[in-house]
Amino acid sequence: MRTLVLDCSTEACSAALLDGHELVDGRYELLGRGHAERLVPMIAELPDKGRAQRVIAGLGPGSFTGVRVAIATARALAFAWGSDTSGFPTLALVAAMARKQAGDGPVSVAMKGGHGEWFVENFDADGESSTPLASLAPGEAVGFASEQVVAGNMAQALVSLRGAGTPLDILPDARAFAMLPASVLVDRLDPIYGRGPDAKLPGAA
Repeated sequence: MRTLVLDCSTEACSAALLDGHELVDGRYELLGRGHAERLVPMIAELPDKGRAQRVIAGLGPGSFTGVRVAIATARALAFAWGSDTSGFPTLALVAAMARKQAGDGPVSVAMKGGHGEWFVENFDADGESSTPLASLAPGEAVGFASEQVVAGNMAQALVSLRGAGTPLDILPDARAFAMLPASVLVDRLDPIYGRGPDAKLPGAA
């Protein structure tokens, strides 16, 4: 089965085509902005324009716009191709990439969130989440991240604040999808925001 994997949750934008667990081809670019304009052309550069029996998107947390770009593109392509869809938590992919780089041990992931907070989650040696995802101020994140190895775009900052640990500056890359444990996949393409909305509806009178 061919699988198209998309992730736009951070400043990185990536698309990968896999045949089973083997990477056929992929694209990865650091954009900052412009994911909506670049993602579809990246897919079109893949063999057979990325056509696959399954389309999988990174669900976040991360950039509100980027997450929704990946999900909307996955839904549109799956509808056009009659393909299945599923999604994965972006921090789980970062953890899997870190375990590949640093050895198959536990890892904490620290990624840039909103309003000065960091998204933090701990993963065990099997790549499974061992604590709930949290959006925390840096000082709180230091205490929450329990593992020696810390991965993500806030890894260096967290390790510096903590004064100990091994930082791995990693952004999610769809080409690394095969490293993910299958157990983290979900059927619904629902975004993971990682924190509550900034605007709240007024309470009932």
